Amino acid sequence: MEFANQTTTDGATRLTVDGDLTIYQAVEIRQRLIDGVRANAVLELDLSHVGEVDTAGLQLLALAKRESHHLDHVLRIVGHSPAVREVIEFLNMVAFFGDPLVIPANERA
Repeated sequence: MEFANQTTTDGATRLTVDGDLTIYQAVEIRQRLIDGVRANAVLELDLSHVGEVDTAGLQLLALAKRESHHLDHVLRIVGHSPAVREVIEFLNMVAFFGDPLVIPANERA
């Protein structure tokens, strides 16, 4: 599991997750997400490099989203990988997260 931080043109901090969001990485992911939300008024979570997501990973994303609301911060989930889109859509969580699910042209059927 790798994480990379960068600042976007609008001043937000972008945290890119490279790896899986599963129960096997839950402790590490939880701490990184919560720390990122607490330290940044606006955090973009780039999930375009996530290969696998399970319900534990989705729960961590939901926890981070709730924590951002609690702190009156903004958490935007961007760059959804196919695995992330599939789980969010299957579990009908699109409205909960509130972020647009963009499907790249090369992945459309």
